[in-house]
Amino acid sequence: MVHLIDALHLGMSDIICIALVECGPNELLIVDSGPESVFESVVAGVRKLGFRPEHVRHLLASHIHLDHTGGAWRWAEKFGTEVYVHPKGAPHLIDPSRLVESATRIYGDQLNYLWGTIGPIPEDQVIAVDNGAELRFGSCQIRVLYTPGHAQHHNAYWLDSEQTVFCGDVAGVVIRGGPPIPPFAPPDIHLESWKESLAKIRTLKPSSLHVTHFGRVDNPARSLDALEKRLFSWADWMKQRLLEGKSESEITPEFQKLVDSELLSDGASQADLSTYEYADPAFMSVAGLIRYWRKYHPEQVPPVRR
Repeated sequence: MVHLIDALHLGMSDIICIALVECGPNELLIVDSGPESVFESVVAGVRKLGFRPEHVRHLLASHIHLDHTGGAWRWAEKFGTEVYVHPKGAPHLIDPSRLVESATRIYGDQLNYLWGTIGPIPEDQVIAVDNGAELRFGSCQIRVLYTPGHAQHHNAYWLDSEQTVFCGDVAGVVIRGGPPIPPFAPPDIHLESWKESLAKIRTLKPSSLHVTHFGRVDNPARSLDALEKRLFSWADWMKQRLLEGKSESEITPEFQKLVDSELLSDGASQADLSTYEYADPAFMSVAGLIRYWRKYHPEQVPPVRR
């Protein structure tokens, strides 16, 4: 059985969702941990569901971005939890120094406030798993799906008994059943890989998806199709702004207006807009898409203005 825990990031609901799966007596797994700043909140959520946090034996990491697994080290340290992650992400959980350096460049003195502290995980508690690996935890049979596009080290996880995929960020951000939007955070956005990852998920014909931002998605085919369409429409929109010679700072407010307009026209409420923005900040998507065009298709956009 799958249970959902609202991590209450920054005291806000519907931003970061932690899935907890019952695998057997005294054996639980969680998918992602959220940042370290929500560790105590998630532990309280486990207890509120009637479980003991020390029974969380396994943590499936979708990827190593701080909003997803910044707190994984606390589970490893306090409860001995083993952390499963793509091989490209494993070294950065064992030695997070480069991760801290990169995050500090982006968030500056807001890093601790947003995500808490970042610590290492002992090497023997980090287990690298790649595409096709089969994991068995009690009654739970799980298949690892390598799903790059949002990140080069992104895994999703197929839980056979529930016919569901734990998608991390590759299936987008879906707030309160609203429209799916893609999180284009730098540095690894690659649309061609993302499209292949969505196709991989579709072949399983899941009955539901679980996304970290936020929760269960009950119409996977429709949601994945809408997300894929938006992947490329937003990328094309960004390319046009670059062709107009606009800078990142000029593009960001225009992109925010585009996002808000599309969300509202697709059924999101005015109140949902701020939640979408917290979960998937516009400035991050602008930076990620600009980097995509500059890195992978530089011949299609003007050179960087000096």
